[in-house]
Amino acid sequence: MPETTTVHAYATQGPNQPFEPFEYELGPIQPDEVEIEVSHCGICHSDLSMANNDWGLTSYPFVGGHEVEGTVAKLGSEVTHLAIGDRVGVGWFAHSDTTCPQCVAGHHNLSPTTGGTIVGRHGGFADRMRAQAVWTFPIDEGIPVGEAGPLFCGGGTVFTPLRRYAHPTNRVGVVGIGGLGHMALKFARSWGCHVTAITSSASKEQEARDLGAHEVVMGRDASALEAHANSLDLLISTVNVSLDWSAYIALLKPNGRLHLVGAALEPIPIAAFDLIMGQRSISGSPVANPTDTTLMVDFAARHAIAPMNEHFPLSELNQAMKRLAEGDMRYRAVLDV
Repeated sequence: MPETTTVHAYATQGPNQPFEPFEYELGPIQPDEVEIEVSHCGICHSDLSMANNDWGLTSYPFVGGHEVEGTVAKLGSEVTHLAIGDRVGVGWFAHSDTTCPQCVAGHHNLSPTTGGTIVGRHGGFADRMRAQAVWTFPIDEGIPVGEAGPLFCGGGTVFTPLRRYAHPTNRVGVVGIGGLGHMALKFARSWGCHVTAITSSASKEQEARDLGAHEVVMGRDASALEAHANSLDLLISTVNVSLDWSAYIALLKPNGRLHLVGAALEPIPIAAFDLIMGQRSISGSPVANPTDTTLMVDFAARHAIAPMNEHFPLSELNQAMKRLAEGDMRYRAVLDV
């Protein structure tokens, strides 16, 4: 009989329902898969959105968790770059076809065939989970045990625009000092950039400086924004709310770029001349591809970068989700499985 695995997890049965103990069976492992014994799992706002089916993508019962840290428990027959017992992580994506043009070019995260860790499959709010080997990443010992999970979602997300568009001589702004933004400050400072934090919360000013910001601007203060006009080469927006987009674009130098990693749901009104006259641009990106994720982990270990995490036992998942929904987390939540 092929070997199967009984998974002990927490699942919700529908929108706005609590997570409760849940068991399911994993069938025989596929040749390109890795089975992970989960030690820790971050909780991302996307877990909350998926739990409530906000995006229309959720299948119930739903086991969330896509910021996984653990050790390799089983390997498919084709997996050669990992060994049993290796410390590894998995983020938002868990599967790709690997042969489409985007995957062949290394842009697996842009492929229409790439599948989410918690979209149509069960994630890391559990003692075991599986992912394709291409989306399973070794964790450098320089990153403390239990702190790595959020790097594989939020960390890779904010690292991508720095790798693509920032030079060490650049001035980089980060809008929003939260789950994504606090990691962006750490990465940008270590990247060698002059870093400006833009926040709506005066209480976060000193913390933003401690995280790496050279200066802090109050984002709701029109005069403060105006005083920093034409000062930034790259502005990374991590927030999911609408802004005074014209005022924020005015922060950019000529050839500057506004890059979106926070998903504001309302359309963004843009005056064409705000872009044309300064030859400015707007872009966006999802979670990092496998190459950038690997580089991000290496960079984080080299510069001792880890998220600021609050830890909860798996049994307190519902309490942690409530804190997250209320915006009462500084800055990421991690479940100790």
